[in-house]
Amino acid sequence: MLAENLKALRKAKGLSQEELAARLHVVRQTVSKWEKGRSVPDADLLIRLAEELNTTSAALLGPEVPPEAERGGTAEHLARIAEQLAVKNRRARRIWRIVAGVLIAFVMVNLLLILLSFAAFRSFQAEAESTVQAQELPRGES
Repeated sequence: MLAENLKALRKAKGLSQEELAARLHVVRQTVSKWEKGRSVPDADLLIRLAEELNTTSAALLGPEVPPEAERGGTAEHLARIAEQLAVKNRRARRIWRIVAGVLIAFVMVNLLLILLSFAAFRSFQAEAESTVQAQELPRGES
C-alpha cells in the first residue's frame, strides 16, 4: 500500500521524485524503489516523508478508510500511537538540538574567558616587569 499511496500523494502535491528526494536528503532512486515496492523507508524517514506530504504515516502505510465505514478500535488506537510517536520524535530532536546549542555556547564562552584571562595575565606580567625595571633604575644609578 505504501507504494501506491506514496505515488498518489506525491503527484497530488505536484512533486517529482527528484524534488521529494532532495527534501528528504536521499537519492532519487530510493524514492523510486519505494514507489515500486522494492523497499520501504525506515521509521524516521517514514515520519519525515509523511511530514513532507502533509499526511500521517498511517495514511501512507494503509488504505484510507471511509468515515462512514466501521473502524476497529485497534486501527484507531494504532494511528493515535503513530501520531504520538511522531510528535515525541520531533520534540526529542528539538530538545537535543537545544541541548547541543547550549553546550556549544558554554564551551565558546569558556574559551573566550580563557583567552581574555590569558591576555590579562600577559598584560599584568608586562606591567609588572616594567615596574620592576623602573624600580631597578634608580638603584643602579646610585
